[in-house]
Parts: sequence; structure tokens; C-alpha cells
Amino acid sequence: MPNPKSGTVTFDVGKAVKEIKAGKIEYRLDKYGIIHLVIGKASFSDKALVENYSVAINEIIRAKPAVAKGRYLKNITVSSTMGLGLKVDTNKTRDLFEEAG
Repeated sequence: MPNPKSGTVTFDVGKAVKEIKAGKIEYRLDKYGIIHLVIGKASFSDKALVENYSVAINEIIRAKPAVAKGRYLKNITVSSTMGLGLKVDTNKTRDLFEEAG
């Protein structure tokens, strides 16, 4: 739903359109600590989905509060809107991003 907090209700429509066209993504955290976000559409290529996934995970890790201790990403599950969730091995994901720098 449109919401002033997320920038979807604004008087500066030009700025909002510019940000969305530039690739602005929004993710939210529910009360259980689960992050919900969109990484693509069914029409995207495999390469584009992997790239979006990589950027999203890197951004979540970058936004980690300095006071957070221990494992920050415990479980990752990827799914389509109404599909079954596929678990992602967080150890392999961590290794992938450490290699990428």
C-alpha cells in the first residue's frame, strides 16, 4: 500500500519517479526479524536475478548495526510470490561475498 514512510506518497513526484527508475528497492523487517524484499520478476533472466540477489544481500549486510553480534543472517529462503520457499545455504552465500570483497 502507498505509504509516506516508504516514499510512495509524496508531493515531490518527480524525485520519487527518478529514484524508482534508478533502481531503488525497499525492504522491510517484520516483528520476528524476517526481512521481506523483491529481487525481481519472473520475466528477469537468471543472471539479473542472481545479480539482484547479490546486491540485496550485500546491502543488508552493509546496513548491519555495529552492535549486532553473532551470525547476522541465520536463514535465507527465496520464493516466488505464492510459491514454495527454497532454502539458501548461508555459509556458501557468506563465502561468495567474502571472495567478491
